[in-house]
Amino acid sequence: MYKINYSQVKQVGVEEVGAKGVALRWVISEREGAENFALRVFTLEPGGFTPLHDHPWEHEVFILRGSGRVVEDGKDVPFEQGDVIFVPAGETHQFKNVDDAELEFICLIPIDKKGSC
Repeated sequence: MYKINYSQVKQVGVEEVGAKGVALRWVISEREGAENFALRVFTLEPGGFTPLHDHPWEHEVFILRGSGRVVEDGKDVPFEQGDVIFVPAGETHQFKNVDDAELEFICLIPIDKKGSC
């Protein structure tokens, strides 16, 4: 078993082209013995956004705090604290913080994928 408070996991900036004001914590990954899924916590500064992208794996997302919009195949869909979002494999998507406060969300991906959310 592995247990830690997520705030104790090092936060790293996302330096991918097309990202702005994004940081993440790899709170559970193969480093902790996970074989199937990686659990990440993203923080987006006000005005921050992930790259607009797609990939051949799905995302499961839970909004911890804040609000924003997710681009879903060209449409902006609003979300807020407590919402859950499923992004199917192959769907073009981007998360945006359009609020004045930080946005924080959990994102689950298959363990062998290292892309952004």
